[in-house]
Amino acid sequence: MTTDRRDRPGPDRARTRELLRPRGGSARVTNVELYFDLVYVFAVTQLSTYLIRHPDAVGALHGALLLAMVWLLWVYTTWVTNWLDPERIPVRLMLLALALGSLVISAALPGAFGGRGLAVGVAYAVIQIGRSIFAVAALRGHRLQRNFQRILSWCLVSGTLAVAGGCVTGPARAALWLAAVGVDVLGGVVGFYTPGLGRSRTQDWAIEGNHFAERCQAFILIALGESIVVVGAALSRLTSVSIREIAAFLAAFLSSVALWWLYFDRSAEEGARVLATSDDPGRLGRSAYHLIHPFMVAGIIVVAAGDKVALTNPAAVGRAPVAWMLLGGSALFLAGHAAFRAVLWGRVPWAKLGGLVLIALLGLVAPHVSALVLSVCAAALLVAVAAVDSVSPAAAGVSGTHAGT
Repeated sequence: MTTDRRDRPGPDRARTRELLRPRGGSARVTNVELYFDLVYVFAVTQLSTYLIRHPDAVGALHGALLLAMVWLLWVYTTWVTNWLDPERIPVRLMLLALALGSLVISAALPGAFGGRGLAVGVAYAVIQIGRSIFAVAALRGHRLQRNFQRILSWCLVSGTLAVAGGCVTGPARAALWLAAVGVDVLGGVVGFYTPGLGRSRTQDWAIEGNHFAERCQAFILIALGESIVVVGAALSRLTSVSIREIAAFLAAFLSSVALWWLYFDRSAEEGARVLATSDDPGRLGRSAYHLIHPFMVAGIIVVAAGDKVALTNPAAVGRAPVAWMLLGGSALFLAGHAAFRAVLWGRVPWAKLGGLVLIALLGLVAPHVSALVLSVCAAALLVAVAAVDSVSPAAAGVSGTHAGT
């Protein structure tokens, strides 16, 4: 990367350097970042509950939109804390303020399309805009300041749309929030192009790969932890437990284990290595982590919701919510994981694609079998894909310098 006048020595540059993470080694995840994540444990719980209470197509679409908003708040913050050091008091206070705003939006999620829409819209705008303003000020004199000036411009647009969505009702709210999400996603794809400020290059996003990968792994763990809590809480509330409920509980647990195994057996560690050694970690972080990981998170949440519904009435036959949650959630995760592996290593993960074909076949028989049978079949499929993935040739031999789109 080239050095320009914004990198010249001076008081602003010295103050900025004090707030930057030290480079030259593997940056660790700090305790305050883990504290920040606790708020998102609550957010994922709220999303799972929302999906269970609204198990129809509209509920699924609304849930997906809310998850996208939650993910963008979290992952934008992850980019910032990859560059700025949370151990520094100003950055720590910024992160705690973002945690407060995130707690507000998490608490309002169940009523997001009801009476609490304005709280969701305002909190989203305040977090996105406030974080960007802080980054612009904190990076004064650094080349990344121009990048965050562009990001601030885009967040002003998305924040305005989010607040506007909170002020209206009905389909207009969903449309405006979808536009806000679209602005924040599109911004990263086009380098936050802004008239007068130009476009950011991914080569300028010199992230610390191990830290960024570990942060995204943490969100996968948040979702998996929530899946265990949801199913465990459902079991504890049952007034009576028969062999059917026990079987449904075991199937739910095996599904969670299989999802964990698929991601953390090799993909997590190898992905971090590829990202850390990539010639363009910013591009790879954007594609493999920023854009693809939320699909895996969504899959975990949806599968957990389906497992809870199956556990409450395992003998029911042809339950549409169980079918689309269990099968749709599994398909989301496998498709996301396949895309993750393909972007990182340039390989088509045939085991995941085969799993998607089997899920489609299960969808044909779903209306004719009980929730228990479907739950067991979905769990067995995920376990089988995880087993095949574990014995397939490792992707470690594929060079990270050729990965990323």
